[in-house]
Amino acid sequence: MLSNIFTHKTLQNGIDLYICPTNKFKTISIYFFLHQNLKSETATKTALLPYVLKRGTEKFTTSRSISLFLDDLYGSGMGGDILKRGETQIVSFFMDMVHPKYVEDQDIFDKAMLVFADMILHPVKEDGGFKKDYVNQEKDVLKRNIESLYNDKFNYAIERCFQEMCKDEAYSIYKYGNIEDLDGINNKNLYEYYTDCLKSCPIDIFVMGDVNEQEITDKIEKQFYFERGKVIEVGTGFSKKEVKQERFVEERQNLNQGKLSMGFRTKTRYGDDDYYALMVYNGILGGGTHSKLFSNVREKASLAYYAFSRIEKAKGLMVVSCGIEFDDMQKTIDIIKKQLDDIRQGEITDYEYESTIKSLTNSLKEVQDSPSSIISMYLDGIINGIHEPVEDMIYKLKKVTKRDVVEVAHKIDLDTIFFLNKK
Repeated sequence: MLSNIFTHKTLQNGIDLYICPTNKFKTISIYFFLHQNLKSETATKTALLPYVLKRGTEKFTTSRSISLFLDDLYGSGMGGDILKRGETQIVSFFMDMVHPKYVEDQDIFDKAMLVFADMILHPVKEDGGFKKDYVNQEKDVLKRNIESLYNDKFNYAIERCFQEMCKDEAYSIYKYGNIEDLDGINNKNLYEYYTDCLKSCPIDIFVMGDVNEQEITDKIEKQFYFERGKVIEVGTGFSKKEVKQERFVEERQNLNQGKLSMGFRTKTRYGDDDYYALMVYNGILGGGTHSKLFSNVREKASLAYYAFSRIEKAKGLMVVSCGIEFDDMQKTIDIIKKQLDDIRQGEITDYEYESTIKSLTNSLKEVQDSPSSIISMYLDGIINGIHEPVEDMIYKLKKVTKRDVVEVAHKIDLDTIFFLNKK
């Protein structure tokens, strides 16, 4: 079993470097994460960054020239995206390459590292900003990306539930920002914003593979050395907000299936003593075919096309989501509420409990089969101020009792019901 503990070092300019030397994989993976507070005034700019930066560097000025160079590096993969963890918006970049010992080119790591650092630190520029065409094209792409959420009713209903539930909180902001802000963004103010982010936002770099720790540290230090200033505080926005009154919000659209989302405040985050009890609670409620939602809402009552629950571990939220017939809304809400009450009363079968522990244990073990999954899980830990290997997580999970689940169930409050209805 891979004991995926990363060694933490701080570079001269304050960037945090995490290295995990392991011979489990035939690849070397490098990840770069820039953390920004999720704010309405910067969310759209932040969301544009990885897509503009991927378009070209000073040395490789087009996407095609980058692709051809990566093809020559035995099909190395490089890309970027936006993540949302609680009220933190994260610009992420990755580079995956085959380990030099499996190929003829012993310089593959240095070449890959060069183009990766170039993408992040030396983008193609024009008139003191990013290349105008690239910014305008990526603004159109981002606009379509934001609009596509409206057509994805499954995710739209969940996003809208959280937006209504967290109306006065930064968590209500969509990870890709909003269309209204795109007009005010140009190549110069976006570039200026990015250079500010590089100077002041927390940055993490992860390296995983069969590498020499000191050698990698020296190479990263050299490639990613640039002047930085005072680093800002970035938080997840976790709060133990009390729910004064349950809210109901309905939206009507032209659609052929109702989408019901129920948003809860768990008052528990990753890192809290009862977080693993919350994981088991979520698994018993709606984490698979063994769960109460699947058995009672979908199978026995035949009310839902799908029914599940999931937790947002940084912000301390949970959502229950179902696809139902329009006329079955109240009946479905009542049955879901009964499942919540049953868990509070300790009505948890051995099958539900044991299947959940087994399912969660297997999911955690599967994390260890992929560098990206390991890094993502460790990143979640850093964001929430906790560093623990998968073995420790499995140990804590298996220690959770039914009584622990009942106790955490009493902390959970239903905040908002959102129903996407037909016109």
